Amino acid sequence: MSRIGKQPVEIPAKTKVEVKGQAVRVEGPKGTLEWVVPSPIKVEVKDGKIIASTAQLDRVGKSRWGLSRSLIANMVKGVNEGYVKKLLVEGVGFRAAVQGTNLQMSLGYSHPDRFCDSEGRED
Repeated sequence: MSRIGKQPVEIPAKTKVEVKGQAVRVEGPKGTLEWVVPSPIKVEVKDGKIIASTAQLDRVGKSRWGLSRSLIANMVKGVNEGYVKKLLVEGVGFRAAVQGTNLQMSLGYSHPDRFCDSEGRED
């Protein structure tokens, strides 16, 4: 049995989950996400929890079961809390500065690295 796959996913209060066939749709305060679950996996909503199951208990079935449960849990988290990446820059000579919507980092190379905003625009 998949240890991850058999754990149910709690549905928070402001979240709406729809399962139509193999399609899972999760709506929350931060948006909507949809995903089509692979064929040996069945997903259902019971008592405020999302439960994934499989009848195919070979290696592929169990791995897809755990993967499906993890992806659905990430969808629920994403529409409620969003995703955050934290970066810690430590060391002598390393710098990071925000210029408009861009991030400019000096990480010991001969030139600074520029990271554009999420839409690829540079100031």
